[in-house]
Amino acid sequence: MTDRPLVVLFMPESAHGPTNQCIGIGDILRRRGHRIVFAAEASWKGRLAALGFEEDLVNLAPVADDVDEQDAGQFWKDFIRETAPEFRRPTVDQLATFMQPTWQALIDGAMYCEPQLRAIIERTRPDVIVEDNVVCFPALVTAGVPFVRIVSCNPLEMKGPDIAPAYSGLPADDRSEWASFIAEYDRTHRPIWEPFNAWVQEQGAPPLADLEFIHEATAANMYVFPLEADYTDARPLNKTWHRLDSSVRETDTEFEIPAGFLDREDGSGLVYFSLGSLGGADLDLMRRVVDVLGRTRHRYIVSMGPRASELELPANMIGAEMLPQTRIIPLVDLVITHGGNNTTTEAMHFGKPMVLLPLFWDQYDNAQRMDELGFGVRLSTYAFTDEQMTGAVDRLLADAQLRARMDANGAAIRGRDGLRRGADVIEAVGREHLNRS
Repeated sequence: MTDRPLVVLFMPESAHGPTNQCIGIGDILRRRGHRIVFAAEASWKGRLAALGFEEDLVNLAPVADDVDEQDAGQFWKDFIRETAPEFRRPTVDQLATFMQPTWQALIDGAMYCEPQLRAIIERTRPDVIVEDNVVCFPALVTAGVPFVRIVSCNPLEMKGPDIAPAYSGLPADDRSEWASFIAEYDRTHRPIWEPFNAWVQEQGAPPLADLEFIHEATAANMYVFPLEADYTDARPLNKTWHRLDSSVRETDTEFEIPAGFLDREDGSGLVYFSLGSLGGADLDLMRRVVDVLGRTRHRYIVSMGPRASELELPANMIGAEMLPQTRIIPLVDLVITHGGNNTTTEAMHFGKPMVLLPLFWDQYDNAQRMDELGFGVRLSTYAFTDEQMTGAVDRLLADAQLRARMDANGAAIRGRDGLRRGADVIEAVGREHLNRS
């Protein structure tokens, strides 16, 4: 039996959500003495090394010689900015205009970087490989070492007949539109799934399950979603699946609210507003929300996004392009969010109700789930009225019973310590592999 440090290779999807998810767990493993290597997308250069990780990065597409250093996750920021008009469409219409092109872009990236990943694995010689993504990278599952999958999106991605279809935002108690959404998903996605599945097998990996773009791991699968909002009563999971109720990274810098900012009238609240690193690129939407909230009596901390220099905040707001979100949420009374899984689970972790403005992917599912469970209010992102927004904020801030319920949920979620549970699962998988070798 060996107790030497493990070599753990993380391969997260390029956006901030999955990468931050892996950073949180990887930091725990690093502090336990293991060697942590990130095969992240190249725009993260320097940002992961600054946290104590090794970087062995990949490009998802050709890069011109004259391109300057990119912001972290720039590949997806550019893609989302170009397709943002599609977010105004119903989810069933987005299947053709946004979801299918997004899957194709992910597939193209997987195919392009496959040789790079094989070279990284040869250099790194990992004991366990961890992927937080939604597409298969065959090199990761054919490396001869255990493969662990993290699902950092809403767990509707683990499909079942008694839960609403993923990406639909459809209600749990009304199945009238489920079948038509599933049929449209099949129609729009099968033509790209079939050649991708064939390519995956050509690289030596097992075939994918029908209309799935990534394998379920045999060693361990993890997903990030709190018990209090989970779907396992309607869709049980097999024993390889481990729920991480939350995974709140501990690498964010401290945040101090400026003196005097909290001087406000009685009954007003402190609110955190963020549409995420990708949603924040929709400047018109950001300006609309800021304008409505700027006319209320409450105070706001705003994650201004990649176009921060073009966004002006009123006197009742402070903000910056990027903020240490996990340090801010504990300080506020309410979170206004796009419904990304990281922000949603972090708000639950700290016991905060939410106003949700979903834009794409699983954000609709999170928004619907929080609304139907009474943990927040889902609004129509592009069609909400001023009164709907201000009414939701005022109502949630004034609801003492809900605050107490969310406080209790948060305490229970924090007690289950999903961050360390995730590190434990990966460590156990790696140890078992070493001791069998």
